[in-house]
Amino acid sequence: MSDLEDDFDKEEEEDVEEEEEEEEAGPEDEYYKGKEAKADKDKIKHFEEVIKLEGKKPAEWGFKAQKRLVKIYFKQNNFPKMMKHYRDLLTYVKSAVTRNVSEKVINGILDLVSTSDSMELLQDFYEATLATLRDTKNDRLWFKTQLKLANLYYARKNYPSMSKITRELQQGCLRPDGTVDPNKGSQLLEILALEIQMYTDTKNNKKLKEIYERSLGVKNALIHPRIMGTIRECGGKMHMYERDFRGAATDFFEAFRSFDEAGSPRRILSLKYLILASMMSQSDINPMTAQETRAFKDDPQIVALTDLIEAYQASNIARFEGILNDPTKKESIMGDAFIRSYIEDLLKNIRVAKLKNLLRPYTTIRIPFISEQISTPVNEVESLLVALILDNQIYGRIDQINQILILEDKNQSNRKYQAMTRWANTVLGLRSNLASKIM
Repeated sequence: MSDLEDDFDKEEEEDVEEEEEEEEAGPEDEYYKGKEAKADKDKIKHFEEVIKLEGKKPAEWGFKAQKRLVKIYFKQNNFPKMMKHYRDLLTYVKSAVTRNVSEKVINGILDLVSTSDSMELLQDFYEATLATLRDTKNDRLWFKTQLKLANLYYARKNYPSMSKITRELQQGCLRPDGTVDPNKGSQLLEILALEIQMYTDTKNNKKLKEIYERSLGVKNALIHPRIMGTIRECGGKMHMYERDFRGAATDFFEAFRSFDEAGSPRRILSLKYLILASMMSQSDINPMTAQETRAFKDDPQIVALTDLIEAYQASNIARFEGILNDPTKKESIMGDAFIRSYIEDLLKNIRVAKLKNLLRPYTTIRIPFISEQISTPVNEVESLLVALILDNQIYGRIDQINQILILEDKNQSNRKYQAMTRWANTVLGLRSNLASKIM
């Protein structure tokens, strides 16, 4: 039996408060007989007898029996009978049990049924639930149920269906003039947190940025730290896509703090992304030295990234590559597609740093020697050197025939290019003069 089903059972005795006068012993006795029975067929017999004994006046024990029958038939994959008893259970919501009890039970069943792979069942199930909640005007549970359904579509990457629900929910958070209802700011953030994940997954950075800025602009809302953690984590990814690595590091740190406050295991993932952003930003500060993060430095998922940033900041290419290939650490790094997408950039950065340090004492240096020192093929070394020269990070020229890099100091290089510019301008002036005389 799953943990979800165990929790479902444990809540049984808490579902219905003693609000009415004590019922006849018949339904209660039958219910406990069903609960103690071992075989499903015996359980079903007793629970159906409970419903029969209550007759046309739904009450507490019939509600409990219906709930048990829903669970049994779901476990048996007998979805038609399950839905019959679930629809019967929903009739109790109108008068037989309190709103708090019905919300608790429906939420439990929603969680249980959402584990099914049958979209036909899920659609039928959610439609029945939402129709009842509309009839009973239970707006709070209607919203939560719609949001659960949207989350279910998101988990299955059915983005069109998810978007249809989130658009409807967002409309419900607005006043007639189109501004946000101040009493529904928290609900709006829950919706936006779901949408921002979708746009992050689909790499729609334009919409991602729009939702991110809109989320941070919501005021006067009681924000659950898990929701804010989600928004900040997606914001960090948005900044990474834009190559704003310092902005990404700030958002990942805020995401870590929010998830940590919520007690969410997702804090480890945000911490890994924070280390990644710190490396990409060329920061000399190791984020694991901060007071808030220090407690997690020995976490197995974090150790690999901590070792990686230490090798990166030391420009130790051999150790950096060794960590990437270490079987005990590789999965923590390369197993995450987001982190993996930046590994080539990190390797390039560490090679450039090592290369620039290597070149400092030289005026001429052989390219094969550079290749050997930074463990990089000659053709890649040439590409790195060309990029550095074009970006004015080093000054010199490449003698490709002799495979030599000839370095110049900045002032010498500037004087040379200034002289070449003056020469080019003189040639252009002579050309113009000759052209005018011919004309």
